[in-house]
Amino acid sequence: MSDDAGVGSDAGGGVTPLGDGVWQLDLGFGGRPGVIAAYVVAGDGEVALIETGPASTLPALLAGLAGVGFAPDDLTAVLVTHIHLDHAGAAGRLLRRAPRATVHVHPVGAPHLADPTKLVASATRIYGDRMDELWGEIAPVPAQRIMPLEDGVPRAIAGRVLTPLFTPGHASHHVAFWDAAASTAFTGDVGGVRLAGSGYVCPPTPPPDLDFAAWEGSIRRLEALDARRLCATHFGAFADAAAHLGQLRENLARFRDLAAVTLAAGPGAGGDQAALTARITAAMAEALAADDPAGADPAAQAERLATLEAATPSYMAAMGLGRWWAKRGAAERGSG
Repeated sequence: MSDDAGVGSDAGGGVTPLGDGVWQLDLGFGGRPGVIAAYVVAGDGEVALIETGPASTLPALLAGLAGVGFAPDDLTAVLVTHIHLDHAGAAGRLLRRAPRATVHVHPVGAPHLADPTKLVASATRIYGDRMDELWGEIAPVPAQRIMPLEDGVPRAIAGRVLTPLFTPGHASHHVAFWDAAASTAFTGDVGGVRLAGSGYVCPPTPPPDLDFAAWEGSIRRLEALDARRLCATHFGAFADAAAHLGQLRENLARFRDLAAVTLAAGPGAGGDQAALTARITAAMAEALAADDPAGADPAAQAERLATLEAATPSYMAAMGLGRWWAKRGAAERGSG
């Protein structure tokens, strides 16, 4: 199929053409637009997908592919930035329908795609009986179809050269993908969460391996690209890369400081996970309100906050920050 098959200004539900043989798909997570995106790239007779989203949104992913003009049989590569379920949860089920495709992933994440038992068990401890509702069936990816990535080693995929950049901080096994010819970076979660049409860049800080120092290094690595465009999984393409990454750095520091101040008080003085969750929610709401100086009506503001919470829940951010705080305390006690 041609690179622009089926694409027009109104290309399908949830499909946004970005140019350069790239399309953004809105996966409609939880029935809500603007939460999780996947990206289709095509060229030289190949079709690749960056991110799969969760298995619960597989029908929307397949509909988005069809809206661009492709079928699963056309897929030759699937690239995932990391193995969190909102980014790679549908990989196993998708490959059942895409016999030509291989999955490209950080080598640390690769075994967990081949055998997701530990991944599912860990997620179940957090989400309980909401697992199926949120994420759907987490199927294994055949090991022979997994292609572990190497940091900084380019790969020729779908008519372009994509360079994987190991970018830890949000997750130790996180990868961003750099398309130098299009000056576009696909940033997963390490580039932050930003609603379409918004200027606020929120750092997603879930457990288990939040690392502020590593994240700062990853931000610097992304800044050094001098990218024309950042394509975030949550959510969309943004052309103000320098400002975006600068704000991410500032807001990451704010979350770190908020966690330190809150949790240092101790549970008996309101310094627990519930208090931290409430303060993160309030910080997100305040930032969104400041981002809209004209003052949207309360219902619209609540809707924006609900979308942001769907992409990066406050309670998950608090859990990650709480784990970081506990690890920091343990390290300090060990060195004392």
